[in-house]
Amino acid sequence: MLSLVKKSIFGFLLVLLGANLVVNVNAQEIKKIYFFYGTGCPHCTQVLEYFERENLLNKYPVEKREIYFDRGNALLFNEMLSSLGIDESSRGVPTVIIGKKVLVGDKPIIDNFVLEADKFLNSSEISENKQVVVEKKESAKPFDLTLTAIVIGALVDAINPCEFAVLIILMTTILASGNSKKALRAGLAFSISIFISYFLIGLGLYKALSIGGISEIFFKFVGWVAIVLGLANLKDYFWYGKGFLMEVPMIWRPRLKGLIQSVTSPMGAFFIGFLVSLFLLPCTSGPYIVILGMLAKKVFDTQAVLYLILYNFIFVSPMILISWAVYKGFDPAKAEEIRQKRLRTLHFIAGIVMLAMGMIIVRGWI
Repeated sequence: MLSLVKKSIFGFLLVLLGANLVVNVNAQEIKKIYFFYGTGCPHCTQVLEYFERENLLNKYPVEKREIYFDRGNALLFNEMLSSLGIDESSRGVPTVIIGKKVLVGDKPIIDNFVLEADKFLNSSEISENKQVVVEKKESAKPFDLTLTAIVIGALVDAINPCEFAVLIILMTTILASGNSKKALRAGLAFSISIFISYFLIGLGLYKALSIGGISEIFFKFVGWVAIVLGLANLKDYFWYGKGFLMEVPMIWRPRLKGLIQSVTSPMGAFFIGFLVSLFLLPCTSGPYIVILGMLAKKVFDTQAVLYLILYNFIFVSPMILISWAVYKGFDPAKAEEIRQKRLRTLHFIAGIVMLAMGMIIVRGWI
């Protein structure tokens, strides 16, 4: 009976996923504003700073396209300008294409962007790049779910069973000395090192993705990655232990456990955290990669850094809470018992959230 229920639920999820693939030909397409820029271009930097200062990327459906290092973006740039009748001698970056209106240069863009964007979004103008009639203001902008997605993604990452397992081993090892204060300091030091490590990894990946610009195709690919990871986590809920696991690979676990059990001090916990973070990446990187792809497409540097700080603070918060609980007398063995009982539930939550995030990206709702 239980097997039948599992198959029914899993079948329902697959039907839901299939429904996501159906293209609604009657749906009106959201208008897009294209911003073409080049890495290292000082005039582009002026426009980038203006967009960031005025938070225009979240207020308007702007799609960033870097053309110096991305051939696909460069081809699109020239195709769009040719279709609009712009002579090759008049082309350059920064350029903003708002429907049939083309703004070239930092000053024209900064002086006219808001006015032209509002006119475009409030009109029923036919888009030259899509050749479809679009709706008016009420459907002109996608929902800005960036902050919501970051918080939810970080929460999913924070309840990852791998993260709990590592910290429980660490706390058990330190507590063997009988010093709860030392265990607290070790737990906090370990949490800080994981925060620093993941923040730097995230910042590096964000910059790498931003340099070439995130194309719409790659952004859709990120969405499909989220869907695959979601289904893999759901597999671990229905058929845990069969096939691969969305956890630290079994072959790595003895070495990981040995590293953690070698820690005897808070300083040791701090430095070992950087090594442990590499072991955790296969288990915890799924939501992070999806969020980084989203940030590279939708926000600029300052805002991205703030979002990464928020994400990683949420990510390590359970580590801090468990460290405090152990200091107050909570038995790590009891924590491990709870973790083992809730493994499938944690995978189920992660699977549903990742599946939802993937569908939102693929359908263009974010």
